[in-house]
Amino acid sequence: MRAASRLYGLATPGRWTRFAATIAAAATFAFIPPSESWAAGQSKSGFFATAQSIDLLGEVYREVSENYVDPVDVRQLMFSGIDGMLDKLDPYTAFLDESESQELDELTSGQYAGIGITIGLVSGELYIMSVIEGNSAAKAGIHIGDRIISVNGLRVRNTPLDEVRAAIKGPAGTAVKLGISKNGERNVHDYVLDRAEVRVSTVSYSALFGSIGYVDLNSFGERSIDELREAVRSLQRQASANNGSLRGLVLDLRGNPGGLLTAAVEVAGVFLDKGSTVVSTRGRGAESGQAYVTKVDPLVPALPLAVLIDGDSASASEILAGAIQEHDRGVIVGEGSFGKGLVQSIIPLSYDRVLKLTTSKYYTPSGRLIQKPLAPVEGSRKVVIGAGSYDSTRVYFTRNRRKVYGGGGIRPDVLVRAPEPSEYEHALDQKGMFFKYANRYRSKHEKVQEQDLQGGRLLGDFRRFVADDRFTYRSGSRKLLDSLKVLVGRDYGSNGAGISAKIGEVEKALDSMPGGVLAGDSLRIASALRREVLRHYDENSARRSALVEDPVSQRAFSLLKDPKAYRALLKP
Repeated sequence: MRAASRLYGLATPGRWTRFAATIAAAATFAFIPPSESWAAGQSKSGFFATAQSIDLLGEVYREVSENYVDPVDVRQLMFSGIDGMLDKLDPYTAFLDESESQELDELTSGQYAGIGITIGLVSGELYIMSVIEGNSAAKAGIHIGDRIISVNGLRVRNTPLDEVRAAIKGPAGTAVKLGISKNGERNVHDYVLDRAEVRVSTVSYSALFGSIGYVDLNSFGERSIDELREAVRSLQRQASANNGSLRGLVLDLRGNPGGLLTAAVEVAGVFLDKGSTVVSTRGRGAESGQAYVTKVDPLVPALPLAVLIDGDSASASEILAGAIQEHDRGVIVGEGSFGKGLVQSIIPLSYDRVLKLTTSKYYTPSGRLIQKPLAPVEGSRKVVIGAGSYDSTRVYFTRNRRKVYGGGGIRPDVLVRAPEPSEYEHALDQKGMFFKYANRYRSKHEKVQEQDLQGGRLLGDFRRFVADDRFTYRSGSRKLLDSLKVLVGRDYGSNGAGISAKIGEVEKALDSMPGGVLAGDSLRIASALRREVLRHYDENSARRSALVEDPVSQRAFSLLKDPKAYRALLKP
């Protein structure tokens, strides 16, 4: 019998479908033969029901595969059957094929063999979206905004993104040939790049803002503890070089979907006293419970701390935020977290396949269940999933007797909502207008200063660019008028001509408004445009500019600069 492998918790919702998904793994291995663990939870009647169900499943599969009116791909039929069975359980239990299990290993290790780029589609064209410094693409002079024409001599237009990514990746020590168009040129430049191990840091950005440090931790991987410690020490050195000291730290977990549980516990140990409980897991059996505690002395035991979270902070992010909150070690700022508190065991199957099976749940030190209630799965047959303690009115207490509440997820101590982009800004972004304009800007300007991007001249130039690109947008008011015209025509026919004419007058009035829909959104669009242009030259400058304009991070900075207000939140 194969042994069940270590426990995992998927940190993003849904089945394993995207390379960007991140996995949260527990610290232990469950080297228990599956048959024994299965037997432990089965009664005599349960054995009979299970055996009967397996026989029935095999009988249906055999009949369909042999006698269905058209030939059936028997392997895909079985895979779809497995997927359908698991979809009835929860969004995180899944059957992984060989390639998906390989991606899981890459994500938990934080490294892969490649050339150090991320790619994406903009208006049907394949572009370089970011470049990791120190790798072969960066060394060859490839930049954000360069367009990929071919991979190994094969043109990639209309090729699925996953296939292009797979072609670019490969064993370390091998080479890949990219055909690249730069700065909008028609000429194609060939680059032969050596693949090597690419290390992706989980600390995506850190900087000093006055006496307050900022660290963005975008996932929890095997090297997160070392990367965070180095980032904090670097901030301390920078503050000392400015004849001061580090007076506070903002740890940004927004958008962080999770990662290795062991890494979350280690990161908590940077701030919490040795021996502090970080999280506990509880499974089906009484013996399945386990508590995870910090094992080293903290690096910064008293440094004022603010942790930023939002609706995309999940799994290991919620574990860390919950531990910081309940030990009263820092203030949680932002919006409520995702609420992903289910842990998966990775169980190896035959033929290099893997079963990722939910086996336990995460609980904060006070006993709050992190998992939010799951929506019932629609279908003709109902599968009952064991419920947890989801009572959102139940009160728990932190070390200082502050009240916190159940119901799943982590609620912030200071609620600050990030502004949502308007429909027009979202449409511009979806069509790649900011990205394409920044590409054109860089092709015309070798260097850029942030002051060059201030004022209305940039926005006016962007407005002309949007018009020349024939970008179309139907505002909410125009969509309502479109619907109204359809309804008038349907309900009144030719008798509604007068009303239709009046609707046309309203449309003309909207068209004549100065600046159109862009004028009402000008400040936010100008900020987004400025950040994207900066990103094409220097991603760190773009990040800093974004943080200066971000109300959530600015609230955290101001709180850490006010020791009295900070202490009042933690010791009411």
